[in-house]
Amino acid sequence: MPRQYPLDRVRNMGIIAHIDAGKTTTSERVLFYTGTTHKIGEVHDGAATMDWMEQERERGITITAAATTCFWKDHQLNLIDTPGHVDFTVEVERSMRVLDGGVVVFDGKMGVEPQSETVWRQADKYGVPRLCFVNKIDKEGADFDFVLSTISERLTPNAIPVQLPIGEKSEFSGVIDLMKMKAIRFSGDMGEIVTEEEIPAELLEKAQKTREKMVEKISETDDSLMEKYLAGETPSIEELKKALRKAVIAIKIIPVYVGTALRNKGVQAVLDGVVDYLPSPLDRHNITGTNEAGEAVTRKASDEEGLCGLVFKIATDPFVGRLAFYRVYSGVLKAGSYVVNTRTGNKERIARLVRMHANHREEIQEAYAGEIAAIIGLKDSKTGDTLCDEKDPITLEAMKFAEPVINFAVEPKTKNDQEKMGIALSKLVEEDPTFRVKTDTETGQVIMSGMGELHLEIMIDRMKREFNVELNVGKPQVAYRETIRNTAKAEGKYIHQSGGKGQYGHCWLRVEPLDPELKKDFEFADETKGGSIPKEYIPAIEKGIKESLSAGVVAGYPVVNVKVIVYDGSYHEVDSSESAFKIAASQAFREACRNAGAVLLEPIMQVEVDVPEQYMGDVMGDINSRRGRIQEMGDRGQIKFVRALVPLGEMFGYSTILRSTTQGRGNYVMEFSKYEEAPKNIVENIAKK
Repeated sequence: MPRQYPLDRVRNMGIIAHIDAGKTTTSERVLFYTGTTHKIGEVHDGAATMDWMEQERERGITITAAATTCFWKDHQLNLIDTPGHVDFTVEVERSMRVLDGGVVVFDGKMGVEPQSETVWRQADKYGVPRLCFVNKIDKEGADFDFVLSTISERLTPNAIPVQLPIGEKSEFSGVIDLMKMKAIRFSGDMGEIVTEEEIPAELLEKAQKTREKMVEKISETDDSLMEKYLAGETPSIEELKKALRKAVIAIKIIPVYVGTALRNKGVQAVLDGVVDYLPSPLDRHNITGTNEAGEAVTRKASDEEGLCGLVFKIATDPFVGRLAFYRVYSGVLKAGSYVVNTRTGNKERIARLVRMHANHREEIQEAYAGEIAAIIGLKDSKTGDTLCDEKDPITLEAMKFAEPVINFAVEPKTKNDQEKMGIALSKLVEEDPTFRVKTDTETGQVIMSGMGELHLEIMIDRMKREFNVELNVGKPQVAYRETIRNTAKAEGKYIHQSGGKGQYGHCWLRVEPLDPELKKDFEFADETKGGSIPKEYIPAIEKGIKESLSAGVVAGYPVVNVKVIVYDGSYHEVDSSESAFKIAASQAFREACRNAGAVLLEPIMQVEVDVPEQYMGDVMGDINSRRGRIQEMGDRGQIKFVRALVPLGEMFGYSTILRSTTQGRGNYVMEFSKYEEAPKNIVENIAKK
């Protein structure tokens, strides 16, 4: 089947926001207005198309990024609806990696919220051009100017309104299009009838002033427009749109739209903005990777180039099994063809190709450059792998994910559950790179690690429903780390005689702290001279150290931010072996860590609490009692907010305490910030346990 739409008419877009800003409600309107669905599903009814998991429908939140394809004004939109809860930030991260543009949704009353900042930073990290949509403008307490000011202060000074609301709160009845200088009204049962009329007289002056600022801001990004503007000429709408598109793609301007998705007003204008201003794959930079020789190579977004693309998500479908979501950057991916995975070097067969509509599948034969499809039949590919043409391989930059900060100990309830648990866990680990599983060698317990309590609760719930595995769950535990503060040396000597061939390994190690900013947990260097240790034993020394990193000397937690140098040692012509040097290195490393002032690190969380003013004192007192350090306090509309750094170990059960303290009116979000040295009394308690 030939390409349905040319590449310049394809838009890969995501809808991103803080939890509860109305992302999924906006996505449902997009599906309805583009004709993909014939009925609007509401989140509060548990009927949203894009929130298809049972857990999403029960909780009214998005947990997994859902992809769909729809069509608007002769353009193909590949849409990804992402979660807003910080525990599922991996879904946003991997979606951002493959998107060309985004629509950031804000609550018309709350403005910029904590997770709004997180998703904005993720979009900045991947250079994703975006539009803003101020949603819920009909809500009591909504204020468009307030939201604009929070975007300017906390996110970017380059956000400019291209629309103004006609009325706010219950008075909201339409929007003013500042490009056309027309009022737009939405009528009909679902707001599907869009009509243009003259701007109400009482809003005309404000609209003219705001348009003047918009024209000035756009003109600043284009030399020819600037000349016109300075000469007192008014640029045409076509000229303004063309310049604005270039500025949006270069992330010099972020246009701001307004409306209310729930009341079916304003979403069509946002779709027009996606088509008019967000980039097609042709407008983005050529994708860069490395060839087999390690040299940088680029691929153009073209069907004529060799195949190259990225697996950005693995999902388990109850009907077809393993699904790999794949962004095609260049070339054409065909069902039945073979591709090479550059991480493993293995060939994989593309058994079937499907286009996803949330959890429904549409069979396709080919996926073209710039498109997003799901592959059925891959055996050995995981998130972040490059799949490409075997004749001209290229490896794209792999994706990096945050480390888990919280652990649950789990055990199967019955022997039957034990057999199923392993299969279930391996599938969930495949799907989610921030979900880890290991077995504690001392206790034999299975330890699940994740980004937060909700993250692990959802995983346990999924094991029960999707895989029929019943579990006993232990109390949540904090993922502590250990590191060193000083430089120190130590000797490791392993000599073992047993009648026959003996064992001999001897090395001197020096340990040094690594700067946490380098984001490197471990570095190894060989500074031996004169053949004091033969080169063939150096890898064994490194291996012995790496194995010792998993359990530190303070309380048995993994060791991070440490550099180890082997600088001297000796060997025996007959008795030396790799295993002897491995044991010697392990002994020396542990001794060196003790000498280097090993310390325990605890995860510190960035916590932001929204509360009515009368509860502010109680909330701040509670944060202080949890060893929290308050960084900022302020107003968000009629609500107060407190931002603080609090150790994760003090935050368990906080949601219940906050609810009772504020009579259910307080909300909070929490995300990992950094590791810090734990106080002495905490270290003693942990070491005892």
